[in-house]
Amino acid sequence: MTTRGVQATGKYTWEPRGHNHGGFHFDVTLKDDEVADGHNVYLESKVQGYSWSRLYGVQRKTVKLKKVVYDGAAQYTDDVWLRACRDRGSLRPDNCADTLHYERSDPRQR
Repeated sequence: MTTRGVQATGKYTWEPRGHNHGGFHFDVTLKDDEVADGHNVYLESKVQGYSWSRLYGVQRKTVKLKKVVYDGAAQYTDDVWLRACRDRGSLRPDNCADTLHYERSDPRQR
């Protein structure tokens, strides 16, 4: 995922139900790609039926984000969305990479 000022690369997997809460696991490197602009970067994730969750990076740095997004009921969901964004403050809208959609692919996991 790339847009002006932010890059996010990594891997994403659904955990099997009953293991690690059946959540969506991502291991991402989040990079502030324009260190001179003075803006922070963040990664947003959304599991089906829940609101967006935001994880901030560190301004002018590259950080590793490793997280399992879950809830007791989330193991019964099949869809998740991720996007990387640059936080441009309250006066200008943030710019975000295209939102990626992941679906639980194993029919036995549904």
